[in-house]
Amino acid sequence: MLSRAAQRAAKAPIAHFTTSARSLAKPSRFVPAGAAAPKTAKQAPAATPRQPPTTSARQTSPGTSIPKDKTWKPTDSIKFAAPAAAAAASQAPKPTSEPVRPAADGPVSPDGSASTRAAPSANTEPTSQPGPFPKTSSSEQASEASNPAFSGPQSAESNTTPTEQPTESQPSGPLPDLRQGIPSTFDFEFMKKEASAQNPTEQKVTGEEIPESNAEATGSGGRRGGEGEDEQYRREDYETSFDKRRARMANYGYLSLLAFAAAGTAYFTRPYGADETPQGLEPEHITGWAPQSMYARVKNRMSSQAAYYTEPTFDKLLPEVPESQRPPFTLVLSLEDLLIHSSWSREHGWRTAKRPGVDYFLKYLSQYYELVLFTSVPVAMADPVIKKLDPFHIIQWPLFREATKYENGEYVKDLNYLNRPLDKVIMIDTKAAHVKNNPNNAIVLPKWEGKPSDPHAKDLVALIPFLEYVATMGVEDTRKVLESFAGSDIPTEFAAREGKAREAFQKQLADEQSRRPQRSIGGLLNKALGIKAQPGGLSLDNETTVAEGLSQGKMLSDQIRERGQREYQRLEAEIQKNGEKWLKEMEEEEKKFMENMSKDMKKSWFGWGSASGAPAASETAKRQE
Repeated sequence: MLSRAAQRAAKAPIAHFTTSARSLAKPSRFVPAGAAAPKTAKQAPAATPRQPPTTSARQTSPGTSIPKDKTWKPTDSIKFAAPAAAAAASQAPKPTSEPVRPAADGPVSPDGSASTRAAPSANTEPTSQPGPFPKTSSSEQASEASNPAFSGPQSAESNTTPTEQPTESQPSGPLPDLRQGIPSTFDFEFMKKEASAQNPTEQKVTGEEIPESNAEATGSGGRRGGEGEDEQYRREDYETSFDKRRARMANYGYLSLLAFAAAGTAYFTRPYGADETPQGLEPEHITGWAPQSMYARVKNRMSSQAAYYTEPTFDKLLPEVPESQRPPFTLVLSLEDLLIHSSWSREHGWRTAKRPGVDYFLKYLSQYYELVLFTSVPVAMADPVIKKLDPFHIIQWPLFREATKYENGEYVKDLNYLNRPLDKVIMIDTKAAHVKNNPNNAIVLPKWEGKPSDPHAKDLVALIPFLEYVATMGVEDTRKVLESFAGSDIPTEFAAREGKAREAFQKQLADEQSRRPQRSIGGLLNKALGIKAQPGGLSLDNETTVAEGLSQGKMLSDQIRERGQREYQRLEAEIQKNGEKWLKEMEEEEKKFMENMSKDMKKSWFGWGSASGAPAASETAKRQE
């Protein structure tokens, strides 16, 4: 079966010639054009078109149009273009009646182009190139020859600068920004018609249609921007139904916020009523409608709202107790770095150390003072420490961070909320910022670092003689006493003053004993009869009077200290004897209290009537009694 190339060669009106083995063996002789062929003994038959060989034809691969090998080989047939063959036929002389005879060497083609006697010009200048080249018509060749661009090399300006601009359509405006979504095409489809309907006169006069950009500019929903300005799309072109609903809800939120602000302004600027007693507000600002008065009321009310977080939990931190049932003086003690010291390490974690002598300090002064523990530590952290520090409740009232006042980033222990007269209150702390609101009532000691070898470890116990003297001598105002010790170490200064008073007392006692007689008649008679003198005057321990103590060379402070020591020993003996019993009783009471509280809570949750609530109220009354 023939290939496609062989079939096209067979259909083309071009004569093909072949050479026999004889002609290849001998050199051929060419006959010039127009010359008669030499006669031979034997006339050769006329040349006929030869069928293309099937073996030498090359076939392209399936699916491609490029042959595998385009190189011409001697075994391939020669193809002549049809126009070139026609031109050569017209220029060749007309054949005579006598047929052209081939040379003796070999056969000759019918058109005589392969004659051995042809002119050299006819053999050396072929009219077409062999190979699969596209056919070019004479009209195309003429047009190319007339075009100066193809006539030869041109200058740089002629070759690089085009004479005409491309006629491709360019966008008249900026392309839409598709990052926020695909805009609506409603403007492009309908706004042009609306613009034409709005300006029919202009369209009739000019006879031209309104450009799309103008139609969009005149439409209410088109692009914005006039001539010379970049056209931009509106935000609504990119909004979905969800965006519109969200924007609508945002508008409702703004309106509600505005209404809330208006209502809040009216509420905070309203005048104070007769039942309200504003603090720190001038009388003209209580009911006035001037801008200054309204601003003063707003500021006062806002500060009162913020006071919930900065002021103590209660206006009165301690309950009302009759003076006959409590000591006349109140001693307020700090916890951290005064009674204890907490530290943390990687080996042991959190550890708490108790200051040396703190048990003696609390038990001894509990007979003279109402002890109050006031700390800036939260109750959740301080309450377990207080239970370990004071299991027998020697400290009557513990106060925690909830009772402090927050000012300028500091927790202040304000004694004005203590509900005790300040002239009978003394506070001991280790930080001056905690007592800045009542500096005249405070004693600030150095911090104890938790080491027994700390030089300030005994500073707390050293204050016992001074505090005992203030409580027993009936001082009218503790603030004046503390002011007299300002700028000095109170234990050292008090010991120096007491030493001077002791010297004066001893001198006075010696003068009195030297002036009065050694023995009296009444004293000698009573001694002879064995009758003891009846005690008279003030007695501190129901055994000896103050006068007897003075006659024995004991100052009043010495007698009070001896009595205090005896009371401390009695209390310590009671604790040693009944301490465990007291702890068990307190534990049982606390357990019962928690159980009753849980029962009351359950009844309040599930009780839905007065009958169910009545027993709970009666039980509460019994517990209070």
